[in-house]
Amino acid sequence: MAGIRISGVRRTYGDSGSKVHAVNGVDLEIADGEFIALMGASGSGKTTLLNLIGGLDRPTAGRLEVLGTDLTGLPEEQLAALRLTSVGFVFQELNLLPELTLRENVALPLEGAGVPRVEAVRRAEEALGRVGLAGLGPRFPDEVSGGQQQRAAIARAVVGERRLLLADEPTGALDSATGTQVMQLLRELCDSGVTVVVSTHNPANAQYADRVVRMRDGRIDGITTGASSTAGRSR
Repeated sequence: MAGIRISGVRRTYGDSGSKVHAVNGVDLEIADGEFIALMGASGSGKTTLLNLIGGLDRPTAGRLEVLGTDLTGLPEEQLAALRLTSVGFVFQELNLLPELTLRENVALPLEGAGVPRVEAVRRAEEALGRVGLAGLGPRFPDEVSGGQQQRAAIARAVVGERRLLLADEPTGALDSATGTQVMQLLRELCDSGVTVVVSTHNPANAQYADRVVRMRDGRIDGITTGASSTAGRSR
């Protein structure tokens, strides 16, 4: 079953005199529970496509369906609700609030969705345990390592049983060993049923994907089977 359907999607910036086609006619289907790596050089369109899938940006043309919802023309408040309840984001910058503990950072989206604080904290602790940070909830971001901060950001992205996780260069600021741990964690989350789409320029990250979608000049330049495809691994 396709969790994401992208049909003829374009995203153009600028006016008629200086248009930039960041995404230029992309067609792609992503199944529920699939791990996709969007690969390409800087400026290839992979981050723009990721933002379109997450509803952080809107297509100039085409149709985009995510988790059974057509995002085309969807009111902003409904887009925000979809992001809050069903779609998690992990960015290279992490965006953890330094004045909040890891537990409070992870609980934040739940509280924003109206979950009572006690329950939000309980679920946050559960999510931290899921990513290997059990017992670290009371610590602040600057009291843990960069890899642990990234794990906390992933916990925040999946807390509340979100079905889709979008990660933009999640290992870009990490050393190779920590980056490997983060990619293994994303693979484990996918194996548990979460759909994962990662934007990356690092070929080493492709081994964790079911399919690798290579982008160039805003278009799909090729799709290959990843080393972790369902056909090549046992769940």
